[in-house]
Amino acid sequence: MAETYGILAQSTPTGTSSTDIYTVPTGRYAVISAVVVCNQTAVAKTFRLSVAKAGATLGTTQYLAYDTQVDANGTVTFQLGITLAETDKIRAYISATTVSFNVFGVEIT
Repeated sequence: MAETYGILAQSTPTGTSSTDIYTVPTGRYAVISAVVVCNQTAVAKTFRLSVAKAGATLGTTQYLAYDTQVDANGTVTFQLGITLAETDKIRAYISATTVSFNVFGVEIT
């Protein structure tokens, strides 16, 4: 088995709708160790974070965080340790375009 450790995704969604920020590539699975959410403004913002099995349509059971606040110029870190299969997705929603997401972990083939 080949393993690739590191940054799996970096995203600053551009709109206030659910956006795919990471999709597990075909033929791989991924262990997500952390997701870091960063607010780059002097005003608190909110975000949502969800996981979709096989890229399923967004549903209420998928949320890991919902309208969670990230303080002004602050970060929120999720230590996860979750395993995702190929085509599973991590999605984010933001209240403003100044919030970024970094996904860390390992992809395994």
